[in-house]
Amino acid sequence: MAKRVNRPKLVEADEGAIPRRNRVNLFELAYERIEELLIRGELAPGRFLAMQDLQDMTGFGRTPVHHAVNRLAADTLIVIRPRHGLQIAPIDLARERVLLHLRRDIERFVIRLAAERAGPSHRNQMLHMERLLREKRDGLTLAEFNGLDRRIDKMVLAAAGEPFLEHTLRPLHTIFRRIGFIYHAHMTDRPSLEGTIDHHIAVLNAIATRNVERAVSASDALIAFVDGMFDEMETRIDPSLLDCSVEPLLNT
Repeated sequence: MAKRVNRPKLVEADEGAIPRRNRVNLFELAYERIEELLIRGELAPGRFLAMQDLQDMTGFGRTPVHHAVNRLAADTLIVIRPRHGLQIAPIDLARERVLLHLRRDIERFVIRLAAERAGPSHRNQMLHMERLLREKRDGLTLAEFNGLDRRIDKMVLAAAGEPFLEHTLRPLHTIFRRIGFIYHAHMTDRPSLEGTIDHHIAVLNAIATRNVERAVSASDALIAFVDGMFDEMETRIDPSLLDCSVEPLLNT
């Protein structure tokens, strides 16, 4: 008898399988959602939690959240504690002030590159954003400004035209957006957003008009403004807002 030839079987598509492109989108969306919760303080600095907690809070499954957590751990925004779960990185003002100096130097390079390379579409977007900030300057909420700030960062990086820079700067932007949220939301006198908005307007205008030296100076002025927040926070902010494991002085 002739041997029976084993014909290859057709592989049926797994109904539960997610196409690669969609998986990548889910990873990015999970990262963005957790990043947003970090910035807004819904994931308080110093808080311990489990991976399941993040799945419940974000609505994403285990795999996207796992990838997002690994990336945020690399960004030093989440600490993975073996046998103890996860910890939202506490805010160490001394360390983050050092990181601000790093951000200043990288930002100078990015802003210079953006001002030199910005094309007509980039400049159009920046001028439009500048007009929006001027018009809404007195009425923007903190949440609205943070959304626009994220878009400004993307505009500047797109104008700079070097994809590597996004992976370098994004964690730093998140770190200082979190600092900014605590500063504006929890300082007793609730500082106005007008100062930071004005500095962003100056950066946008300088890049849009391709004035390289003015753009770098505006960037340095913005970083100096953020540095001034640290002076106030070091002396006036409740330590429990920087690390929730620290017992507040007054339970209000």
